[in-house]
Amino acid sequence: VQLQASGGGLVQAGGSLRLSCVASGRTPGSWVMGWFRQAPGKEREFVAAIRWSGGSAYYADSVKGRFTLSRDNAKSTVYLQMSSLKPEDTAVYYCASGVGLIQSTYGSLREYDYWGQGTQVTVSS
Repeated sequence: VQLQASGGGLVQAGGSLRLSCVASGRTPGSWVMGWFRQAPGKEREFVAAIRWSGGSAYYADSVKGRFTLSRDNAKSTVYLQMSSLKPEDTAVYYCASGVGLIQSTYGSLREYDYWGQGTQVTVSS
């Protein structure tokens, strides 16, 4: 499986961006697609995750109500719509996929098997 993330950029606080992650190769319905982010000098942290086969997305508290994760199975693509962006959202955003995850493990980096290259999001104040 290869993951290609895109859509990052520079935006003012309060603005919006939409990130995309295209998956190529095997993407069984049981797999989970997640987004993580890493700010300079900080550890990589969970943002959101969704299962290919259906069900609701799961979000970190820090982005709940501002970010929306969706998927287009026909295009093997997940989208992270980010609104009301804050300077603290500035980070490199990574998409990842994994199999065998349950909701309680969505936020665990070690559970994901494949990672995209990352896309930079910068929010200016």
